[in-house]
Amino acid sequence: MATQLKNLSTYDPDAVPDGTKLKIGIIVSEWNREVTKELENGARDTLLAHGVKSENLIIHSVPGSFELPLGAQFLLENKKLDAVIILGCVIQGETRHFEFICQAVTQGCMNVGLEYNTPVIFGLLTTDTLEQAIDRAGGKHGNKGTEAAITALMMASLHKKLSSFLD
Repeated sequence: MATQLKNLSTYDPDAVPDGTKLKIGIIVSEWNREVTKELENGARDTLLAHGVKSENLIIHSVPGSFELPLGAQFLLENKKLDAVIILGCVIQGETRHFEFICQAVTQGCMNVGLEYNTPVIFGLLTTDTLEQAIDRAGGKHGNKGTEAAITALMMASLHKKLSSFLD
């Protein structure tokens, strides 16, 4: 089982594309802020470490995870971005609310990415407990914000490479 690994966010920095010319947006849920703030820190720090200029990094928050796809759409409607990362945390409760929110965010992110032909990176934690979320937001299992940032750099780079190849 993957969760038994110590840090799931390790990666080879030399394999990550340079972000110097990229503009990246991050949309962060305010709900479960103790977790989402750490995801945001991981994503921001990783993007900056890989060359994304602070002025090319746009970070905004939305009230909850359900609003993440629309927040990503708002960014893409108003800014020319190479990728958008959504960051949130939904923790299983006693009702089916968890399932509805997770499914809606997943589908919404995919739809926005396809509509705008821009990578929308899924950084939504879907855990059973707060402890599991903390473990994945800078805890013993790494930081899914970091992983989302690496994915954004890789997908934005691929998109630019293929776009220039096809021109």
